[in-house]
Amino acid sequence: MPVMRGLLAPQNTFLDTIATRFDGTHSNFVLGNAQVQSLYPIVYCSDGFCELTGYARAELMQKSCACHFLYGPETSDRLTAQIQGALDDRREFKTELIFYKKEGTQFWCLLDIVPIKNEKGEVVLFLVSHKDITDKKKDQDPEQGPEMGELFYKVHRVTRPPGFNANRRRSRAVLYHLSGHLQKQDKSKLKINNNMFGEKPPIPEYKVAAIQKSRFILLHYGTFKAGWDWLILLATFYVAVTVPYNVCFTVVGGRDEGSAPRSPPSVSDILVEILFMLDIVLNFRTTFVSTSGQVVYDARSICVHYVTTWLFVDIIAALPFDLLYAFNVSVYFGVHLLKTVRLLRLLRLLQKLERYSQYSAVVLTLLMSMFALLAHWMACVWYFIGRREIESPGSWDIGWLHELAKRLGTPYFLSSLTTLAPSTVSSAPANSSHWNVSGSEVAGQSSWNSSQYYRNVSGAEAVSGTGTGGGSVAGVLGGGPSMRSSYVTSLYFALSSLTSVGFGNVSANTDSEKIFSICTMLIGALMHAVVFGNVTAIIQRMYSRRSLYHTRTKDLKDFIRVHRLPKALEQRMLECFQTMWSVNNGIDVSELLKDFPDELRADIAMHLNKELLQLPLFESASRGCLRSLSLIIKTSFCAPGEFLIRQGDALQAIYFVCSGSMEVLKDNTVLAILGKGDLIGSDSLTKEQVIKTNANVKALTYCDLQYISLKGLREVLRLYPEYAQKFISEIQHDLTYNLREGHGADVSTHTNVGERVFLLLCMIFETHRSVHTSHFDRPSLKVLFLNCCHQTLSVRPLQWQRERNTGTRIAQCCCLKRSCF
Repeated sequence: MPVMRGLLAPQNTFLDTIATRFDGTHSNFVLGNAQVQSLYPIVYCSDGFCELTGYARAELMQKSCACHFLYGPETSDRLTAQIQGALDDRREFKTELIFYKKEGTQFWCLLDIVPIKNEKGEVVLFLVSHKDITDKKKDQDPEQGPEMGELFYKVHRVTRPPGFNANRRRSRAVLYHLSGHLQKQDKSKLKINNNMFGEKPPIPEYKVAAIQKSRFILLHYGTFKAGWDWLILLATFYVAVTVPYNVCFTVVGGRDEGSAPRSPPSVSDILVEILFMLDIVLNFRTTFVSTSGQVVYDARSICVHYVTTWLFVDIIAALPFDLLYAFNVSVYFGVHLLKTVRLLRLLRLLQKLERYSQYSAVVLTLLMSMFALLAHWMACVWYFIGRREIESPGSWDIGWLHELAKRLGTPYFLSSLTTLAPSTVSSAPANSSHWNVSGSEVAGQSSWNSSQYYRNVSGAEAVSGTGTGGGSVAGVLGGGPSMRSSYVTSLYFALSSLTSVGFGNVSANTDSEKIFSICTMLIGALMHAVVFGNVTAIIQRMYSRRSLYHTRTKDLKDFIRVHRLPKALEQRMLECFQTMWSVNNGIDVSELLKDFPDELRADIAMHLNKELLQLPLFESASRGCLRSLSLIIKTSFCAPGEFLIRQGDALQAIYFVCSGSMEVLKDNTVLAILGKGDLIGSDSLTKEQVIKTNANVKALTYCDLQYISLKGLREVLRLYPEYAQKFISEIQHDLTYNLREGHGADVSTHTNVGERVFLLLCMIFETHRSVHTSHFDRPSLKVLFLNCCHQTLSVRPLQWQRERNTGTRIAQCCCLKRSCF
């Protein structure tokens, strides 16, 4: 598959941001829908709020965010009226009051209401946070508020310890308040809380978050970065070609190994150095794809990622060795070998091959280029060995360069042969090589002096020089084939050895040459088989998954072209396909596991679906039942903006949100916000009937889902009847939102003037507005809903009155509180 671009669709990360911001002691919060007047139903509640109040999430959904269910006898009516007024006025409000948990326990709560706006500036949600301050109230002096102190000590029956000192308690409370602004960090450092001297962090807006990145951040999939990568690719090939050639041909061939060339570097070398340095700078500002598939735009994260991956390799490869020559610094031959570290850039090349592997022509071109590059390296080493052999007194006349010189008629010669002092040797010409031998060795090599392929310019001086027997006789080796002829011959030998066993016109004669030839033939046998013999098979084995990806992508594009789908639908299909492929990499789990034994397949399925099976709903299920359920659990994926379920559709499964967030919509009104761990579906599983959905379910972010089909679930429950009854009775409490059409419209029989009374549970979309419904026998009947302190989803009896001469029924609250009218 080509390089991963990452998940780029805009996401509504409001829920994740809120959960992160209110992590820790401030995680007790609920979100209320501000678009439903007076009721403001809860669309999301945190786990901390459920633990604080003792209510389950299924019991809290759609109740008022004013938390009437937490009110009790000691709850101040004045404060509750102020809470309702703050919600109606859509303003911030903070107060302290007494709430009651589900089991009836009182606790002091710090209530904070914050309105949440969308991109249009409209208040769409209320963030209502709750903080248990009971411990703080214990430290307060009852003298500060007699009513509050007496009430607290009366409720909790707190007895003052012996030696109680009010002044000391007051001082301790002040210190405790001040110490709350300082938090210990690493047991030695103190960090000042931002809330003390700065403004409170802004509450995020409920909207689709736009991609925020600096103008100086480059996209790793952008056009500029793609062109830059191609330029770096060419520069890397240039380095891979020139560095071995300069080390073996320019430095060794025709130059003294005791000193380095002092000529300035070429313009191309300087440009490559600049490109590599600029590439390091750009990599510090280029996005990357994280392990979770998200594109990272944060500059600090980009820097950390680059420093921990490729920075060291890039710095080593970009070291400016040519500056030594530019500043006329004298170095030895070994320094030239350090330039070979630039070949480490080839490691980056192997990383970038992923993005080009989808194109067959490019793959073959790169394979051939790598083969030619290997042949070039072999040619450079072959010349290096031949040059060393021609300069060796024991094998100068049997090396391959000596044979080449014979055929071309360009013999090697000694431009001077005399006894040289060390200072004379160091001042030898730069375009020649020194050949140091003893006087006896020169005298004994009469064939060397009389050879027709070598000319001794100062033969008499050499003979007379040897007679003295003093010092070391030195000659400067010159002549021989040109560099072009030597390189072409070396490359010819390397390619013929890599692709076959050679033709013998250029052969190995010395031991060093024969050893290298053996290694070349072994490498050539492998490279020949890989590159030429099994190119198709290698590509199929290495890129089978990518081939499947490209095949499906091509089929998808052909389908779009044949059926002439609109552009918007085409984009959605491609986006959905690519994101789903990034999740499962094209692996069909059911197809993969179908050949495994049932026992092993069930264990694997339980491991894959353990997060769903660990819900309280399945705690009482036997292991056999869990194994059966695990085999029918499927995975799904939903991109931002996509609808998982539409209102009125037949419900086919129960869905579990593994990651991401979704929203439940009806008539463009948010009924619930779903996060990780939420369960949605229907509680009607006993009858084989079509279940219609009552709302839309839309993804806000990228969501991973697991679902159990209703058909498969009924079959499993039929096999385990002892668990079926408990499952049916408990699922209605575990569902975060019940999508069954007509949920809450249970019919109860009440006698009122001989008529049948209906109890209808629904959302109040606008205050004092008539709502049509199809749950009545007479379609023309209208129901007028009045504001009530009890929530519409709480099954409480309502008293129905019928107006005379109209088809309207007025629903009145059974509690008849004054605030309901």
